[in-house]
Amino acid sequence: MKNIVCLISGRGSNLDALLQAAEAQQWPHQLDAHVAGVISNRADAEGLQVAARHGVPAQVIDHRARASREAFEADLQKAIDAWQPALVVLAGFMRVLTDRFVEHFRGRMINVHPSLLPSFPGLATHRQALAAGVRVHGATVHFVATAVDGGAIIGQAVVPVLPQDTEEALAARVLAEEHRLLPHCVRLVLEGRVVLRDGRVRLHGVDGRDLARLAVLP
Repeated sequence: MKNIVCLISGRGSNLDALLQAAEAQQWPHQLDAHVAGVISNRADAEGLQVAARHGVPAQVIDHRARASREAFEADLQKAIDAWQPALVVLAGFMRVLTDRFVEHFRGRMINVHPSLLPSFPGLATHRQALAAGVRVHGATVHFVATAVDGGAIIGQAVVPVLPQDTEEALAARVLAEEHRLLPHCVRLVLEGRVVLRDGRVRLHGVDGRDLARLAVLP
């Protein structure tokens, strides 16, 4: 059984979308894969309740309770490795990871980011998009690399930016696409149809257009 470990920090909506997709598509039977565990760096993360509702083991490794980033990551890596994961999914995990940690999981750790990378890395992506006056915005799933939000792109989803948009309205539209894009990309990685090789994404039996979800623009 291929184990997936999800890291969260907040409400866990992407985690919920992933778990719902895994259940609906019967990943244990179809892919020989399941979400084996969830780890949060915050004890008050609502995503812990999401894991409980789906019957997935969860634990808290609080970065604030560790003396240093290195100590936190050592405990986090030990906990992840205990599941011998085929894939680690950052599903709203709000910690910048060190190069050493990233290298340990290179090629088997992915992240979902609320922008069309390489545009608007980091935080406040919807505010950045509105300030820049872009006409489209969206979400990206990518392999995690040592450069923050700089890893090889697996798939993207595009939404229109409307004249009346607020940060909240745009964020909601992007989040809906994250919920569709993340499970789709996770499945392709588990199937071996998307791999990281020499720092680039390689596709096997996948039409590249299948990894670009295009919204209907007004």
